[in-house]
Amino acid sequence: MNVLLIGGGGREHALAWKISQNPKLGKFFAIPGSPGIADFAECAEMSIADNAALVDFAKTHAIDLVVIGPEAPLVNGLVDALSDAGIKAFGCNKDAAQIEGSKIFAKRLMKKYGIPTADFEVFDDTDAAKNYVRQKGAPIVIKADGLAAGKGVIVAQTLDEALKAVDEMKTFGSAGNRIVVEEFMGGEEASVLALTDGEKILPLIAAQDHKRALDGDKGLNTGGMGAYAPAPVVDAVIAAQVEEKILKPTIAALKAEGITYRGCLYAGLMIQNGTAKVVEFNCRFGDPETQVVLPLLESDLLDLMNACAAGDLGDRKLSWRNQSAVCVIMASGGYPKAYKKNLPIDGVTKAKALGATIFHAGTKLVGGELVTNGGRVLGVTTTAQTLREAVDKAYRAADVIHFDNAHYRRDIAAKAMRKA
Repeated sequence: MNVLLIGGGGREHALAWKISQNPKLGKFFAIPGSPGIADFAECAEMSIADNAALVDFAKTHAIDLVVIGPEAPLVNGLVDALSDAGIKAFGCNKDAAQIEGSKIFAKRLMKKYGIPTADFEVFDDTDAAKNYVRQKGAPIVIKADGLAAGKGVIVAQTLDEALKAVDEMKTFGSAGNRIVVEEFMGGEEASVLALTDGEKILPLIAAQDHKRALDGDKGLNTGGMGAYAPAPVVDAVIAAQVEEKILKPTIAALKAEGITYRGCLYAGLMIQNGTAKVVEFNCRFGDPETQVVLPLLESDLLDLMNACAAGDLGDRKLSWRNQSAVCVIMASGGYPKAYKKNLPIDGVTKAKALGATIFHAGTKLVGGELVTNGGRVLGVTTTAQTLREAVDKAYRAADVIHFDNAHYRRDIAAKAMRKA
């Protein structure tokens, strides 16, 4: 089977690593790929926003399955373009991708079909939004409607922060033209990803992301500073609740709206007092959750994705390793705000020798030297029999990797270990 992977971040590196383990894999390409993905696939420089060029590439290289990692090509209708050309793709179509591409669409869908989530109001006028915020008080959550690279959400703890957050939505361009003001939900967050063929759902094990830039969940929201799996906050009871009251009803709600959702559905959850509610939906694998979920998956990922794309998961079930996985994201100094690029990276080989898998989130080669090329640079991922062992192993590996002003959180999985 010839496969084309779209994307070049840590999530896509993890997908490439797992896809490459399928013995039936034929030619494997990635656009644009990365130095890490290049270990598994032939990388080609091309814009992932150019649907026509991507379709042409898939035709020219006799691609049997296109696997789409990031949300932007899904929202941009790449799956629809591939489908029109008779090319199978793992990922949802443009209509389905609205579940991430528009927070307003997702919230209204959940409200209409009784899927548990926070109360909300929608605004396209800044003054009206501020008046509502003053009426409701803080803490409160302000969200940009559209895609903002994982950063379009501000959890405001004070009224002043909330009013400032309303103004900050303008910095996200068209994504912030309309905003959602949402009630604050207390509890503990978790992420549950599910594979679906449009009918059947296969939930993956739960992970917990760390969105804030600094230890103790301080600092600005980021695309994710680390993750671990499985997340104990999602026990068997919560997992069953999530499947029956959130995942299945959401796929059914979309179908009732005339939308068939195939691919990966990501449910970001808040769990409190034995009840799970949806914080947000994403229309693709999570990042960095993918980097801790896939190392624990024993089942063949490529077979599962191909079955989803074909609309036929059949009676497939998932098999998991009885271990824990941890991913520590090493980021550039200044991230998620301004940061430098092209900083030399040293120590990756040493980290691998310590038993870590290093997923490239934002790197490139310059004259044969590995350098930084993004805010999130590397995902240092480890597995072990216990969570404590996996954490210790990950930090031993991260500590031998160096680039100027590198920073990473020192408390990944601390919540879970406090409960142990």
